[in-house]
Amino acid sequence: MLAYTYVSKGKFSLLEKPKPELLEEKDAIVKVELASICTSDLHIRHGAVPRAVPGITVGHEMVGIVEAVGAGVMKVKPGDRVAVNVETFCGKCFFCQKGYVNNCTDPNGGWALGCRIDGGQAEYVRVPYADQGLTVIPAGVSFDQALLVGDVLATGFWAVRISEIQPEDTVLILGAGPTGICTLLCARLKNPKQVLICEKDGDRLAFVREYYPDVTVVTPEELPETVHRLCPHGGADVVLEAAGAEGTFEMAWKYARPNAVVTIIALYEEAQVLPLPQMYGKNLTFKTGGVDGCDCEEILSLIAEGRLDTQPLITHTYPLARIEEAYELFENKRDHVMKIAVKCQPENEVPKENAGCSTANA
Repeated sequence: MLAYTYVSKGKFSLLEKPKPELLEEKDAIVKVELASICTSDLHIRHGAVPRAVPGITVGHEMVGIVEAVGAGVMKVKPGDRVAVNVETFCGKCFFCQKGYVNNCTDPNGGWALGCRIDGGQAEYVRVPYADQGLTVIPAGVSFDQALLVGDVLATGFWAVRISEIQPEDTVLILGAGPTGICTLLCARLKNPKQVLICEKDGDRLAFVREYYPDVTVVTPEELPETVHRLCPHGGADVVLEAAGAEGTFEMAWKYARPNAVVTIIALYEEAQVLPLPQMYGKNLTFKTGGVDGCDCEEILSLIAEGRLDTQPLITHTYPLARIEEAYELFENKRDHVMKIAVKCQPENEVPKENAGCSTANA
């Protein structure tokens, strides 16, 4: 099968690999219909993810059809359409029982797919602990509707959940890329008083204005005046940092009011400085780290109910054979790209329900 592979720092290649097999009784083999490219994949290629293992198939955002299951798998069966969770978790250890599945103590716990074990930018993928790692897609929800559930949408959902947003709050989101938009979608479910989103990229600013006109959109240059005008207590009640760019960590704590919650969603490629002398007395609560992606069933229900819709984010679709082109477009933010769907099966095998996906550059 074809599999996009982390060869060495700075190099990914589309290689021919053996089709994966069941290794444990709780494994499942999934025929990948659609995968997507995440900024975290770029971090691996740049060498910014020390735990990433050269030789693994990359990709941790995917949907497909269960082809085979081990004897210990009870919740999914061959033929089920499923969303694949970004994280592997046993469901039984101390952290899993607390809902902190990103910190699962299993050797393959946490973010393993596409990082430490073979991922899903391939025709097939093996999913350990399939009962936890796979969620059946409801009838009426297409693959493209569900594509972002297991990672970037789960990240936005988790970030909003831990940020304790209240109806009277002003929420500031830094970054209007895919993670920022998914965070925005989930924040709106909490019905805060107002949402501000800060972004410097013109295409992304236009995207937010087109699809979410109820949101206040600002550039970094406009942010100080906007916060002063709209935030009577000296800053936003909740700040969610989804950009991970130069200076955005400082912006996150600087534009938060005293006693605010600051949630860091972004994965940085360089160390950040926490200037405690400057922020002493603001009494901020910082929440950081990888997504605890255990809300996929609830997220899929919200999609089925029409309350969450990430389809506008999928701006381009490529076949797996042209994934190099897709990466080049995504990394360089060309052609108004937001997210890319990668068709991982030969064209004549892609299910009809995917016909609604964008075909730009296909």
